[in-house]
Amino acid sequence: MGQNALYPAAGRLLGRYHGAAHPVQVRAALETGRDVPAEAEGPDFRRMVHLAAAAGLGTQEVGADALAEALAAFGMFGLTAEDWAQMLSAAEHDETPGADWGPLQPNADMVARVQRASDEELVRAREVHAGLRGFYGLYVLHGLLLPDTPAQAALRQRIDAWSMFPLLDHVITLNPSPRQFAEALALCREPLLESMYEVLMEQVSEDPAIFSIPGDATRAVGFGESWMRALRELSASGRAASEGGDANERRTAG
Repeated sequence: MGQNALYPAAGRLLGRYHGAAHPVQVRAALETGRDVPAEAEGPDFRRMVHLAAAAGLGTQEVGADALAEALAAFGMFGLTAEDWAQMLSAAEHDETPGADWGPLQPNADMVARVQRASDEELVRAREVHAGLRGFYGLYVLHGLLLPDTPAQAALRQRIDAWSMFPLLDHVITLNPSPRQFAEALALCREPLLESMYEVLMEQVSEDPAIFSIPGDATRAVGFGESWMRALRELSASGRAASEGGDANERRTAG
């Protein structure tokens, strides 16, 4: 596939995805009755078209500046496009050892990578994927008024320290197709995601009381009841606001 064909194809695919709104800002909006601010929207992954093109054409065809822009779209580690550009340029011009900026085609077909993996590698990748999916789900549910606990806050802090929520939001699919699942397994074999999984598992071992509200002896039972109560109150306030708006409209019409 040539450059003229690859870029439009990648753009159509990536242009449909803009990431989830950040759960912390969604929660704040729900608790205050305000709209989710525009800055809470996820990163614009249309810039990832350059990374897709690099996988198909090779990084030399795409260029370091465009690749830096694509990497910055993930939002990892809080690095900007300028930061990535400096890192890529330094690596590219390093004489000892030289960086290999050859084509990325061997890694482009993630399904083939999974097919080549050993049974042990696949089991480990599945473990990492399942674990990260659980941690990602906890973070998302925080935005839906899941009762907060010190253990949950510590997990979010670990993810935020790596600026990994945008990447998890892009990688983790709760109901994946077979191809999406294969692609996720391939990514979960990478050191970055495996390390993130280990860090979060370490945090859970240090403070496993994820579903225990401090001072509540009923533990998980009280946790669930607190969440259901918060959702009922949110629903009731929404109905009241809707009914009030309807009444104002009727008075205006009358």
